[in-house]
Amino acid sequence: MMPLYGLVLAGGRSRRMQADKAALAYGARPQLVAAFELVARHAERTYVSIRPDQAGEPLRARFAQILDGEIGRGPIAGIVAAQARHPDAAWVVVACDLPRLDDATLAELVARRDTGRLATAYASAADGLPEPLCSIYEPASRAAILAHVSAGHDCPRKFLMGHDTMLLAPRRAAALANANTPGDAAAARAALAGQGTG
Repeated sequence: MMPLYGLVLAGGRSRRMQADKAALAYGARPQLVAAFELVARHAERTYVSIRPDQAGEPLRARFAQILDGEIGRGPIAGIVAAQARHPDAAWVVVACDLPRLDDATLAELVARRDTGRLATAYASAADGLPEPLCSIYEPASRAAILAHVSAGHDCPRKFLMGHDTMLLAPRRAAALANANTPGDAAAARAALAGQGTG
C-alpha cells in the first residue's frame, strides 16, 4: 500500500467569513492548528497547502508547507501541487474549515480506503455527492486530475463524481459541516460546546 500523507487546505481567501478561517478558534487553538494535529494523527507526514503569498504568514509558517503552483485554481491547485511533490503517496485531503471533524470520522475514512479506486470519499448526507475536501486521493488519480484541470475544470467534487471513487456514508454527518460564514462559525461553536469539546 502506498504511503498516506496528509494535506490541510489553508489557502483560501475567506471572503464569506470576513476573517481568516485558519486563524479562527473553536476551542483553545486556532483552527489550522487543530486541523493539522488531527490529520497528522492519521498520516505518515502532513503538510499545509497554501498560496505562495501566504508562506511567511506566522500561523502557516509553523508547519511544513506545499505551495500552490501554476496548475489549477482553488483547492484542486493544492491537490495538484501535493501530488507533484510526492507522486508516490496517497493524500488524505482535509479543508481547514471543518471544525467538527473528529478522529473517528478520519479513522473510518482511512480504514475503508480502497486503493484500487482513484479516490475514497464520504458522500454528503444532504445530496449524496462526494465531499472532496475530506477524501483520500490515490497516486493513480494524478493523471486524471491533471486531465480534469487541463480540460478547464477546477472543481474537485466534479472530478470525484466523474471518476472511480469509493463513496462512504458518514456515521456522523455533522463532522463534515464546514464553516464558511460567521453564522456557520457560531453554529459550530454552539454545537461543540454542547458536546463539551468547545
